[in-house]
Formats: sequence, C-alpha cells, structure tokens
Amino acid sequence: MSENKNLHEGHRQRLKNRFNETGLNNFEAHNILELLLFYSIPRKDTNEIAHNLLDHFGTLSGVFDAEFEELLNVTGIKENSATLIKLVPAIAREYLDSKHGKDKKFDTAEKLGDYLVDKYFGETREIVYAVFLNNNFEVLATVKIHEGTVNSAHVSARKIVDHFVKYNASMVVLAHNHPNGSICPSMEDIETTRQLLSAFQAIDISLIEHFVVSGSEYYPIINSTDTLKYKNKENRDFFRRSLFVKD
Repeated sequence: MSENKNLHEGHRQRLKNRFNETGLNNFEAHNILELLLFYSIPRKDTNEIAHNLLDHFGTLSGVFDAEFEELLNVTGIKENSATLIKLVPAIAREYLDSKHGKDKKFDTAEKLGDYLVDKYFGETREIVYAVFLNNNFEVLATVKIHEGTVNSAHVSARKIVDHFVKYNASMVVLAHNHPNGSICPSMEDIETTRQLLSAFQAIDISLIEHFVVSGSEYYPIINSTDTLKYKNKENRDFFRRSLFVKD
C-alpha cells in the first residue's frame, strides 16, 4: 500500500514538474485532464478518469464544452471536478477580456469583432450581448441581453433602450453566437436586425452593427455587402445607417 502511494505521489509530482518546465508542450489530452483533476481529486489516480472523460466526449474541447450535468454522468467525476472543469473556459473568457484593457476603444468593425470572439470563447449556449459605446467608440458596458434561441421576440428592444439610457450611450452594437454552427446569419437573424434598426431609428438610437460569432470567426450583418445585396432599397437604407458602411 505504501509503495503504491509513493508511486502515485511520484507520478503526480513528475507531471507537475513537466508542466512547470515546459508548459503543455507534448502533453496528450489525457495528461492535461489528469493534471487538472489532481486539484479536485487529491488522493486517487486520475489517469483512468481522464480517459473516461475523453471516451465520453471525444476531445479536450468536448470535455470543456460539456454541460455540468453531463460531466457528472462520467465515472469518477463528482461535483468538485465538474466545477473545476467548467471553471477553465470561464476563466479563459475573463482572461481574454482583461487583455483588451480597461479603456476599450473600438472604432472599426474588426476591433469589435475580435473583442466579441473573445467574449464568446467556450460558450455552448446562444447568448445575445449588447455593447454600448460613447462618441469616441469607447465601451461603456457590455450587457447580456438574452440567453437562448435568438429571434425578434427574444431580443428585447425595450431592454436595450433601458441600458442605452442608463449608460448614456451614443451607439450600440449587438452580437449573438452560433455555437458549433455556421458563421452565416439566418434569414431570421437578418429580419431581427432589420426590425431593430427600424425601431431604433424612430427613437434616434444608432445600432451600428449586429455580429454573428462562431468559434474564432464573426460576420457583420449590417456591414456585409452580401446582406445589402439581397435587400430591397428601403431595407438597404436601414442597413446603411451603420457607421461602418460606406456607400
């Protein structure tokens, strides 16, 4: 028993030393999970549990994208381990967000798109964000507007207007994600954008872009020439209200 304990402790220390010396270079996916689980399962071999996770979810990203309840269905995974696993992508999002700095100035669609890609890192549910900016294109606040399937009924114009007034914003950018889906907007995405542009135009609120985000890519619905090309003249006028669109 003592010999097995020493071998187990020695293996843990070797894996920790390897990470401290070289990072995750040349680590297999099961090694990464094994190392992570050391901190939620202190007195048990985590190698088998790491393999159980990969067998169940297929890939490392599949493990981290899994729902909390799904993780608990894997042999060897209890609440502490499931919480630790879900903490990893959540911390990564906060880390990426903090790299943009406190003074976030986004005066191009590209800067906003990159910012929003980081905001959605590791998210597995559809989420709508509204980014409120001042006249200098500095972010005043980024607010989660809705979580779930995106359509015009769920994207509350009233909620966006309330926050617009609260932050004394000059313009707003919307975004929603397609988890594990196409970067292309659906017709419903385009129609929702058109309806919001029309509603905001009536009360002098400038909606300058609506992004679709999927993985590391983003699609600017308002700024896209593909979107403009298939709309009639009246709708094109709405879309051209974007500050990023040039006639």
